[in-house]
Amino acid sequence: MRMIASVSTGQIDLGLLLLRVAVGATMAVHGWNHIFGGGKIAGTAGWFESLGMRPGKLHAWLASITEVAAGVALVAGFLTPLSAGALIGVSVVAWITNHRTAGFFVFRRPTEGWEYLMNLTAAFVAVACLGAGEWSLDHAIGFEPGGWWGFGLAAVIGLGGAASLLVVFWRPARPTA
Repeated sequence: MRMIASVSTGQIDLGLLLLRVAVGATMAVHGWNHIFGGGKIAGTAGWFESLGMRPGKLHAWLASITEVAAGVALVAGFLTPLSAGALIGVSVVAWITNHRTAGFFVFRRPTEGWEYLMNLTAAFVAVACLGAGEWSLDHAIGFEPGGWWGFGLAAVIGLGGAASLLVVFWRPARPTA
């Protein structure tokens, strides 16, 4: 990794580790909460059904397991562009199915705005572009496709996966006149 001005590679690796841990852990516990918190999978499935994601139970499990597994992988810096891409996909689906019409601010009701998802998605893209850094499993195994390759992998997985899922499974209720 090249040095940027007076920033050392150790500082860059620390910054990447902090970013990976913050956003990866956030998504892992978010998925965990879908499975074990509040209404558990049944409640998450009902909510997904109300958003038009059918069948709701399948999508509740897919989203929750993706959030947990990819979140943990991102924390560890393991297969980082793929992990980031999976989390981009989950975020884009949430953005489109639940948050897009609520406006920018997260405190809007009855659903939340998209400011939070925008920042998480930007962080996932940034990590995919930069790579996991030297303090990661990717570095330990020699898998470090950052830059345009990392961005490309994450974009194809995230945007391609989200688009495919929405085209095949999203059936929102039609607005009543």
